[in-house]
Amino acid sequence: MRITVLILTFLVMVSCSKETKTQNKPAFLIGNWKRLNDKPNFQTYESWNINFKGFGYTKKGTETTFSEQMRIVSINDTLHLEVVGVNDKPTLFKFIEQTDTSFVAENPTHDFPKKLPII
Repeated sequence: MRITVLILTFLVMVSCSKETKTQNKPAFLIGNWKRLNDKPNFQTYESWNINFKGFGYTKKGTETTFSEQMRIVSINDTLHLEVVGVNDKPTLFKFIEQTDTSFVAENPTHDFPKKLPII
């Protein structure tokens, strides 16, 4: 009888273990992209690898006018877009929405932009 109670107690404890939620990284990003809504005479490009590290740059003619390094990181089971090379320190944008083909990340304390819709 005691063995049965111990086994049942063990099974109940195991079945009540904490469930962790994992969020999938946005696989649609992998590859090379060109921005479609640029200002006239500007072209913006991004390239993402399978490790979810990206590089973006903007050109006006043959001159590069802007560049940044990016990566998707998980912090406390929440995805973030980390941007490096624009400010003194890396800037984090927390994912607030995500589908199979898009995401929205935000950082309300950042001066500009505060929200990044990636579609």
